[in-house]
Amino acid sequence: MRKTLTILGILVLMPTGMALADDDCFVPMADWQPRDAVARLAEENGWTVRRIKIDDGCYEIDGTDAEGRRIEVTVDPATLEVIEFEYEDDDDRRHRDREGRSRD
Repeated sequence: MRKTLTILGILVLMPTGMALADDDCFVPMADWQPRDAVARLAEENGWTVRRIKIDDGCYEIDGTDAEGRRIEVTVDPATLEVIEFEYEDDDDRRHRDREGRSRD
């Protein structure tokens, strides 16, 4: 009986742990860089910012890159490291890469 309860307990907890794994950033708000720092990061990279928002605990920059392509950049709020970089090309295909490289 005890073994059955242990297995049931593990099964109940598994979906919760899996759901948490979907979130990108787990940084206490006290450790976050200010929104102005995110705007400076965008400017330094030649991006035009349409909007900076918070999504899944990360900063997300919506805008355009230096070539005029629409971009969505996910940034770690503490380190300002680019976690994910997405852009749309002329064929309206979306490309994703952690380092900003093109993928087809």
